[in-house]
Amino acid sequence: MKKLVEIDDTILTKLKVLSAFEGLSVKALMEKAIELFVKNKEKEQLDSLSQEEKEDIGLLLLMQQADRAKTVSRDDVFKLLE
Repeated sequence: MKKLVEIDDTILTKLKVLSAFEGLSVKALMEKAIELFVKNKEKEQLDSLSQEEKEDIGLLLLMQQADRAKTVSRDDVFKLLE
């Protein structure tokens, strides 16, 4: 996906200097910075969740991985609950 972004000249100059130090193109440096920012925000959101909300998300992820083609009989479920 290609997007045009307006960048202030001062920031652009700083990006060029940083990209030279890092040995990356300005585009690659920006992509890396955005990726780190998004990961950091995701971590902040997860850290702010309560234990119950974390368990709910874990259960949701497990349910999404489950094979929906496999079924269990009603009797087997009730035997496990006893």
